[in-house]
Amino acid sequence: MNPDWNRAAQQCVERCRVLANYTEEPGWTTRTYLSKPMHEVHRTLAEWLAPCGCEVHIDAAGNFRAVRGVADAPRLVIGSHLDTVIHAGAFDGILGVVMGVAFLESLGTHELPFALELNGFSEEEGVRFGVPFLGSRAVTGDLDDRAIALMSGPIREFGLNAGDLPLARLRPPITGYLEFHIEQGPVLEQLGLPLGIVEAIAGQTRLEVRFEGRAAHAGTTPPRLRKDPLAGAAEWMVEVEREMRETPGLVATVGRIHAEPGAPNVIPSVATLSLDVRHAIDSIRHGAARRLADAAERIAGTRCLRVHMETRSDLAATPMDSGFVSLLEDAVRAAGFPAHRMPSGAGHDAMILAKHFPTAMLFVPSPGGLSHCPEESVREEDVAAGLASGAEFLRLLERRYA
Repeated sequence: MNPDWNRAAQQCVERCRVLANYTEEPGWTTRTYLSKPMHEVHRTLAEWLAPCGCEVHIDAAGNFRAVRGVADAPRLVIGSHLDTVIHAGAFDGILGVVMGVAFLESLGTHELPFALELNGFSEEEGVRFGVPFLGSRAVTGDLDDRAIALMSGPIREFGLNAGDLPLARLRPPITGYLEFHIEQGPVLEQLGLPLGIVEAIAGQTRLEVRFEGRAAHAGTTPPRLRKDPLAGAAEWMVEVEREMRETPGLVATVGRIHAEPGAPNVIPSVATLSLDVRHAIDSIRHGAARRLADAAERIAGTRCLRVHMETRSDLAATPMDSGFVSLLEDAVRAAGFPAHRMPSGAGHDAMILAKHFPTAMLFVPSPGGLSHCPEESVREEDVAAGLASGAEFLRLLERRYA
């Protein structure tokens, strides 16, 4: 295997920036599910892999698949996603795919006792339809009728056949799944660490909260006669922040607020907010969401308001496989780096694969904690650390088959 991981890391960063140019919006990186620029991404990946002796194809969900090894051998899958958010950076998802290319290139003529599959998932972000993980759900067989209906038109327009979606499913035997990804947060940088081993992907509860009061004239209605839902919403937002600060590991965010009728000289009649609550332990997350619901009821009662809460989604926390996590920890140490375990606050394709196969995930730091923006970046030395650790993971896994 190629020992020059510093050079390979430099090439990975360069390749991510090349793929960032394939976009729906000139001047920005925006590449949603099966948009036209995805053809260019697939073509470029295939060109990079041409010398590696891989079997390359695009499955019916639009996932890029490259396999090296005997078809019926146990298979280790390495992957991440190729779609982006609107006005994205160059590395979210894509870095994990090009690192997979580097691993395939590094093998040279060396034959592993298992097949290696690179999977560039066509959709993870949920931008086009508001439904995430379409690519990874296709390979695990977890697509429902609604998702298939949403996908069918774009699949046809991309030149694929939705009737072949069942063929996209990974067939056993699958050794497991390994994903490399940027952290998308500031923790590793603050700790001065080059890598993070993901123990679990946080569960997530999303709510819509609606405070209802009474519209009135802003200039003539005295404080004691006001039923201002926006003021109630503001008081509740402080409770959200307090709950987050007092509960270790919890993140809770009000990301959207809308007041009606929205005029500067009218006390609002309605204030609607979003709430996003995440924690790696479901019982803690559910307890926090329950306490925040109680706080909303209490505030509404004090202010003579009504409140309605609707759960929009509730995703369970996803632990990574203990055996694969331990193997990855050994690999990181063997490569000469500290083995730091941590949760992921963001969702990833790994949470879909982990329901079916042994799964592990490795983070590299995001400088400044920045992601989902053009300023998103990585350091080459951290990517090199991830590549070296991934190579050790392959070596340790190979020893299991010896």
